[in-house]
Amino acid sequence: MTITARTRVAIVGAGPAGLLLSHLLADAGIDSIVLDRRSRDEIESTIRAGILEQETVRVLSETGASDRVLADGSRHDGIELRFEGEGHRIDFPSLTGRSVWLYPQHEALKDLIAARLAARQDLRFETTVTGVGDIETDRPWVTATAADGADLRIEAEFVVGADGSRSVVRPAVTGSSGGYFREYPFAWFGILCDAPPSSHELIYSNSPAGFALISQRSPTIQRMYFQCDPGADPNALSEGEIWEALQARVPGTALATGPIVQRDVLRFRSFVAHELRRGRAVLVGDAAHTVPPTGAKGMNLAVADVVLLDRALRALLLESDHRLIDTFAETASTRIWKAQHFSWWMTSMLHTAADASAFDRRRQLGELRSVVESEAGRTFLAEAYTGWPHEA
Repeated sequence: MTITARTRVAIVGAGPAGLLLSHLLADAGIDSIVLDRRSRDEIESTIRAGILEQETVRVLSETGASDRVLADGSRHDGIELRFEGEGHRIDFPSLTGRSVWLYPQHEALKDLIAARLAARQDLRFETTVTGVGDIETDRPWVTATAADGADLRIEAEFVVGADGSRSVVRPAVTGSSGGYFREYPFAWFGILCDAPPSSHELIYSNSPAGFALISQRSPTIQRMYFQCDPGADPNALSEGEIWEALQARVPGTALATGPIVQRDVLRFRSFVAHELRRGRAVLVGDAAHTVPPTGAKGMNLAVADVVLLDRALRALLLESDHRLIDTFAETASTRIWKAQHFSWWMTSMLHTAADASAFDRRRQLGELRSVVESEAGRTFLAEAYTGWPHEA
């Protein structure tokens, strides 16, 4: 027997995009059902980085989606670009009047889940979506299998794919057209370690040995990355070899070291779906686009998508006004491609390609100096890193 439920918006994915969208829609009196194949514990315990733009922090705090982002998040007013053994600080407030916050994504997810459950959101974990249909009509549906094995059918007025880079909603929207794709020839070897901060702000380091990022998580836990081959085995290096590799990539900075409690290899790609919307279905967040982590744009792009989509769905479902949903894809794409460019630019400027020539290396250093020695260059980086204003 199939169990049927009805709602106004069926949201596939309980990540930042899906949960925040349900939160914003509820404020307008628009009910939704959120489905995710993962358990609550899996969602909340998967550690993810989190550099949040000022606009993202504003949305989370002002809407009540997160009470902790300002209390527990760490405000950062700049980053350091390090090359040729010297650090060059990019001061965000003096250049843009904005800052960013270090607040890990999994902590934001804990806040969002708690807020939605407190509001009695219909949030269904361990529920696997098996199909999406009738999106060209005003009565689209989603089928799924619940945690207890029951077959579900969710009938809605709109379907949102917020289910990540392996989205099951995406084929319904894009068909066989897929998307624009770029894979990079390097990855990040990442560690979590028991150590105090090596720096109070993030260090992005370009060195002959390759790229490194020195980040923070808390006063006692640090996150660091260094450039590696995409096929690298995270267990192949000893702790001593890992620290040696990191220190070699940050000349001029003495790293605080400690026991390594987690290690992984993060491959990164750029992707944008050919279509973001078809009929009564739309893609947001990683279902619509992914970026390399160098530009700190992932969760921020998802939030910007959702802010835009919330306005469009309010107009459509409360006023029968199609104009904002009809322009959603075009409007969202403008920001998406700016973020793709910035992420690609930061990645290419800071990483060392395996086939780089002596000319390539000197040109790259010239590019870095063009940024740090020019107020216009520093301003461009600061504006993109701290994020562009949300659409009015």
